[in-house]
Amino acid sequence: MAMMMFTAMRRSLGVAASATAACLFALLAACTSPPLVPFDTQGPPLVLVPAAQAGVEDQRARFREIFCAVLEARKNQIEDYRPCDDALTRLDGEPSGTGRHVELGASRRRLVAMVVPGVGYECFEPWLQPPGTAKRHVAQFGYDLDLLKVDPLSSTARNARMIRDALMAMPAQEGLPRIVLVGYSKGAPDILDALVTYPEIRARVAAMVSVAGAVGGSPLANDATQDQANLMKHFPGASCDTGDNGAVEALRPQVRKAWLAQNPTLPPQVRYFSLVTLPQPERVSLILRGSRNKLAQIDARNDSQVIFYDQIVPGSGLMGYLNADHWAIAVPLNRTRAAIAATVVTQNAYPREALIEAVLRFVEEEISSSVGARREAPQRNQSSVHPPRRSTGSSCGPSDFSNCTGNALVNRKRAA
Repeated sequence: MAMMMFTAMRRSLGVAASATAACLFALLAACTSPPLVPFDTQGPPLVLVPAAQAGVEDQRARFREIFCAVLEARKNQIEDYRPCDDALTRLDGEPSGTGRHVELGASRRRLVAMVVPGVGYECFEPWLQPPGTAKRHVAQFGYDLDLLKVDPLSSTARNARMIRDALMAMPAQEGLPRIVLVGYSKGAPDILDALVTYPEIRARVAAMVSVAGAVGGSPLANDATQDQANLMKHFPGASCDTGDNGAVEALRPQVRKAWLAQNPTLPPQVRYFSLVTLPQPERVSLILRGSRNKLAQIDARNDSQVIFYDQIVPGSGLMGYLNADHWAIAVPLNRTRAAIAATVVTQNAYPREALIEAVLRFVEEEISSSVGARREAPQRNQSSVHPPRRSTGSSCGPSDFSNCTGNALVNRKRAA
């Protein structure tokens, strides 16, 4: 009898333990966050391949030479100086330098950089009070730098039209085009949309540079709403409005990937370049570490807003990887809001003046050399801006900086 009672008790305890475990697992499952990229059958086929197989030309070596030369030459003239090896993140497979001379004098082409900002910039610009030091710095060498105003909370389609109107309102320039469109964050897809949709602007544009560009979108947009973005219009001093309420939708990965699939060949009259923000983890500001960690569920190689491979324009020249988070290269909080920089935006210092000078010098060198053979090649073959190079065959891990030459998420292999 005692044995039967013990057996019955053991069975009862087993059932109770199983029920408790089941309840615990159910509770844990309920606490699990939904995936940043949910299951969806609506998007185009995608493949993650080495950048060279997406028609991307590896130009990291030459940009490093130019950026390093500028940093050393200007280190006593600029704020937030860093040694070159700390300003750039080196990924495996970066080619050796060319050893060519770096021109540091006056610009011959006198390029005009028009910067298209990201979501919300006009809303917080009055509060930020950017000091304008980058514009003054590059003006010493014959370059010009201006902000091209777009709606801070609108779609890429609406902003593309604004870019078109702004460029067409500028006086026509004689000779070769001098305008370099620089797209920061959402500004990059805004520019790409403008170049594809409005052919009349292409003759005015020498090059497009994506800087921390949300070319492939950001999974964080899947976890956000337009109403949340619209709160920025209540920022102190803000005078922005909601526009067409399309900013967040335009940044969702399925939207951006669909756009890339529909536009596999970019207009060949314009040169395209990509500059990626890929900070070491300790170079991410305290306030941005939560979003960085959230994106790290997909890939730890992100700048807190965009994964590194989503920042590359297919068929572009890959200039390099900056050791800076998404805000550090464009939002100078450390210069204008010291208390905030000291407490929450803790890794905001970056030599932005040297960076924009290096970008313009690199682009000037590239487009000058392309007037002949490189600008003739797309006319013979419209399928690609740059010829792809053979893959190195490197393997890539989701959280390892050293094992990847730089991947691009593409919809179709772009043949050269």
